[in-house]
Amino acid sequence: MVVLVTGAAGFIGSHVVHRLLDEGNAVRATVRNLKNAQFLESFSKNDRSSLEIIQMDLLESDSVWAAVDGCDTIIHCAASLMVGVKDAQRDVVDPSVTGTLNLCEAVRRNESVHTIIHTSSVAAIRRTEYENGQTFTSEDWCDDATLKSNPYGLAKAEAERKMRAFVDDCHRSGRKVRLVTLHPSIVFGPVFHERHTRGSMAYLKHFRGKLPFVLNAHLNFVDVRDVAEAHVRAIKYGEDGGRYILHKTGLWMNELGTKLRAVLPERKWPVARLPTAFAILMAAFHPKLTVQQVRSNTGRHVNYDIQDTEKMLEMNLLSVEETLADSMKSLEELSRKV
Repeated sequence: MVVLVTGAAGFIGSHVVHRLLDEGNAVRATVRNLKNAQFLESFSKNDRSSLEIIQMDLLESDSVWAAVDGCDTIIHCAASLMVGVKDAQRDVVDPSVTGTLNLCEAVRRNESVHTIIHTSSVAAIRRTEYENGQTFTSEDWCDDATLKSNPYGLAKAEAERKMRAFVDDCHRSGRKVRLVTLHPSIVFGPVFHERHTRGSMAYLKHFRGKLPFVLNAHLNFVDVRDVAEAHVRAIKYGEDGGRYILHKTGLWMNELGTKLRAVLPERKWPVARLPTAFAILMAAFHPKLTVQQVRSNTGRHVNYDIQDTEKMLEMNLLSVEETLADSMKSLEELSRKV
């Protein structure tokens, strides 16, 4: 079995590669920039595992077709983050939607592919407009996102719809392609590379900074190692057409600080909440935050019911304490290297 992993140098993708190699798989890892993927070569392998790293751009169909050729399982982790984005259509929506369509076309041409594990997000499930405290399940869809109101949710939901429509079309034509979609919340955990600190791990980096306060924000999160484990287990155990939410818990940022003080008491982690008015003022001058983001998220939260995800995938999620301790230790180790 040759497993293709797109976005292999990313936070989730690299952990998926690491876990697949540990399981003894032949892995073909695709990256946009080979220089950013050199760290993958350091992953340990056993007698049965192998790693091939190739350059691929999801927006260039020829490179996608070449990457898919000869593979039977695809784990589609490649994604664009809403970090420093100036053009949401070009930088977020197009890579997700057009990239997924190009991947589908490559699968159509390659009859050997029989399983697709599609990495989505709770952003494809949580509606843009929601009631404070609302609980979402895998039956829900983000069906109200627009390019202006929620480009990330739009990209994730639309990409999943395109993938599902393609698989349905395969089934109608008599070809059996199995699809499982995974929907992690914010992802924390050990990092392999400095670039992995620019997305969701930026929330935990805040606690290591000099600011003595936290935002009045609620974070739903899961361990990246659990997300990787779920991808590997979904190949064997995932129900065809299944949607699985990967989520451990949700905590306010000051609650995270309190947890960190209990787990790693040698440091006085910030727990004081920044008043909303000051947070909005800060966002006006912040390079990566907008006033709209702060206003819409401050003091509001949602919940996720993962239903029978752990039972179906035959796994148990790591504890919050282990996730936070290992995340912070990993960031500390990285800071000493760079």
